[in-house]
Amino acid sequence: MRIRLDIAYDGTHFRGWARQPGLRTVQETLESALARVLGGDPRLVVAGRTDAGVHATGQVAHVDLDEAQRQRLFSRRPRAGAAADPVGILAARLSGVVGAYSDVVVSRSALAPEGFDARFSAVWRRYEYRIADSVSGYDPLERHRTTTVRAVLDGEAMDAAARSLIGLHDFAAYCKPREEATTIRTLLEFDWRRDRDGVLLAQVKADAFCHSMVRALVGGCVAVGEGRLDPGDLLEIRDGLERVPEVKVLAARGLTLTAVGYPDDELLAQRAEQTRARRDRE
Repeated sequence: MRIRLDIAYDGTHFRGWARQPGLRTVQETLESALARVLGGDPRLVVAGRTDAGVHATGQVAHVDLDEAQRQRLFSRRPRAGAAADPVGILAARLSGVVGAYSDVVVSRSALAPEGFDARFSAVWRRYEYRIADSVSGYDPLERHRTTTVRAVLDGEAMDAAARSLIGLHDFAAYCKPREEATTIRTLLEFDWRRDRDGVLLAQVKADAFCHSMVRALVGGCVAVGEGRLDPGDLLEIRDGLERVPEVKVLAARGLTLTAVGYPDDELLAQRAEQTRARRDRE
């Protein structure tokens, strides 16, 4: 029995998503909560492993239940007036375990469609990056999810540079290298705008991201916004396939995973098979 979980978290005090011995991570926190509710040793498969300090409002994971866990889930009788769907109320039960003011919440739980795989069925991921420059000023209430740059940034130049990078390319110049891992990605959207408070917001969407890719792309755009690079320089850097010192990897605090996209239910299994086959080739 496979269950889909929709998850949000403030990454400030987590050492990323993935389990690490002796460290507090999102995966460890949620798997411990699942074990308290369902017993056994549940393991989560996630759409995108976020780094330490990165937040999420639209993370997706799945968990497979064995027969004992399934029976335990369905054996709990709902309170009078409560929803009768044990899978649907699992999210509330997990929230009760982690606490009312926790920095992680399961916002929704549902029976996963046939063929659904939180990681391999995904067709895109979208992130947002927030920057407060000298135009917007510093807001201490937003400090955990906004990076501060003490300069006036040229948002229009940043937007032009970002849009020029869209497409299927090798983004090795904007990725932290990992042995035998491909850096070829399809960047579907990348743009900048200012919100009503003057904060610069980047929307970045791709089929997948290599390690530190979003924060490096943002760092390149900030160099353009500060006037240290021209918009066209980011294309030359990308096509050079090597990391350069002018492109800094910006802080994790400004980055939030906001959404993960999946195909229609009848295409979920096919998408997962295609993704696995591509990863095997890589």
